Amino acid sequence: MWITFTLTRLDRLHARVDAAWAALDAQLVRRAAALQHVAESPDSGVRPDLRRPCEQVAQAALGVQDESERQAAENAVGHMITRLAEVDEPLQAEAEAELREGAARVQVARRFYNDAVRDTRTLRSRRMPRLLRLAGRRVMPQFFDIDDTVTMPVRQARPMSPPVSDAGEPDMTKDPT
Repeated sequence: MWITFTLTRLDRLHARVDAAWAALDAQLVRRAAALQHVAESPDSGVRPDLRRPCEQVAQAALGVQDESERQAAENAVGHMITRLAEVDEPLQAEAEAELREGAARVQVARRFYNDAVRDTRTLRSRRMPRLLRLAGRRVMPQFFDIDDTVTMPVRQARPMSPPVSDAGEPDMTKDPT
């Protein structure tokens, strides 16, 4: 009965890892596509000297096939988003929101994936599942470690000045909004 329970739990954990990887992969693609969209959009506020590097990094991340190169490509995307956030000229609000949302979704998806990998590896490392080879020939899942600490500063909106009359004094008859 214990063997059946443990085998069922292992199967569920491996299915959880697969589902979490699919979700993480989708969010990584979404983040890279957002970076590419922001770089290609003429009204996004990206400086002209950063457009081409952004496009190259995004295309590299979208086109990577080898899992060993995936982490490096995704780190490059994260670093490029951070670089865009540190530029003096702020991005347009929509572009900044798109990048911020993509980065946040990657953080959450990576956390879920790594939690599933941790739980699976913990159960598989116990003595009885190892001795009885309950995992079969399944490959031991690996953690996905990237630097996803992208911090997009929340920029304060500039306060609107009140409308000015022709005489140069504030016109209080008009609504400032």
